[in-house]
Amino acid sequence: MSSTVAAPKGLQDVVANESSICFIDGAKGILSYRGIDIHELAQKSTFEETTYLLWNGALPTSGDLATFTSHLAAARVLSDDVVSFLHRLPKTASPMEVLRTTVSLLSLYDEDERSDSHEANMRKSFRLTSQIPMIVAVFDRIRKGKEVVQADPSLSHAANFLWMLNGGCPSDTATKALDVALVLHADHELNASTFAARVIAATLSDMHSAITGAIGALKGPLHGGANEAVMHMLYNIEKTGEDPVDFVRNMLATKQKISGFGHRVYTTEDPRATHLRRMSEDLGKDANPKWYEMSRKIELFVKQEKKLNANVDFYSASTYTTLGIDIDLFTPIFALSRISGWCAHVIEQHDDNRLIRPRAEYTGPAYPAPYIPITDRK
Repeated sequence: MSSTVAAPKGLQDVVANESSICFIDGAKGILSYRGIDIHELAQKSTFEETTYLLWNGALPTSGDLATFTSHLAAARVLSDDVVSFLHRLPKTASPMEVLRTTVSLLSLYDEDERSDSHEANMRKSFRLTSQIPMIVAVFDRIRKGKEVVQADPSLSHAANFLWMLNGGCPSDTATKALDVALVLHADHELNASTFAARVIAATLSDMHSAITGAIGALKGPLHGGANEAVMHMLYNIEKTGEDPVDFVRNMLATKQKISGFGHRVYTTEDPRATHLRRMSEDLGKDANPKWYEMSRKIELFVKQEKKLNANVDFYSASTYTTLGIDIDLFTPIFALSRISGWCAHVIEQHDDNRLIRPRAEYTGPAYPAPYIPITDRK
């Protein structure tokens, strides 16, 4: 048997690394980036400013932010070869599969591909953060038979994505809602995708490989797909015409999982859910309030019956749907936010690297197990 101390299943609450990027206190419902509370960032910051904070460790001056924003805008470029590649993909492909595969392809066209210096990783971070939204928007236009919309360097990160996705100038309300959502999803300590990225980076593999691995982890429904499941549930409720509470009560009675509730880290309300709930309500007032109203009824019922709080995924579903975003783009939108945190962690890992190599608690046959000749095996 192993002489190591067994870790909890799923490594729950195990401290696996040091990082100065993100702090979480699940019992108190605290999430902060570089020490700044997520509530302050959601109310006062922008995705560009938050990304600068994650990558550089401090908030930017106005001059720093202007330069940083111009670098992101200048990086909104996809080579003709990459766009041609997107045209050749099956129109039925999952957007997450397309994103994972295309990010890997991007490394072949990146001039810093062979360098993992701090400066090269910063340049790659600008490109990846700007290119990932473009990939999502371009493929969505292609699969729908629509003309690809060119990036607009005058727009913010959130506004440019909506512009490229929908082909029209987004409203201030829609832009603000998406920008806040991007801030809220930008980083979350050693979640599955970020840990995957750091493990890959720790082998001194390149940033594109680390981000490709992170996207692969995010693709799993236990990490990035919960808000998709929430929206499918809301659509089913609408289709049946059943009362939302009765519908969910029946789900619980038949032992079905209610997505969007509970969290491995937070024992109180997920602080990100606080803002997404408000966004869903505000957007509903300008468009159609039914998704928010259904969600709110379900949230109150589940909290009363199961003592579970809504997490970040629950209200992001109604928020994105009210913005007119397709369900299978929910997880890619998660990626176009979380790329800022992934890049910060890859940079931090490469700047002070040690190979990540944990141990496993052995549970197989006792040593030494006998070797049985093939003639004697049954």
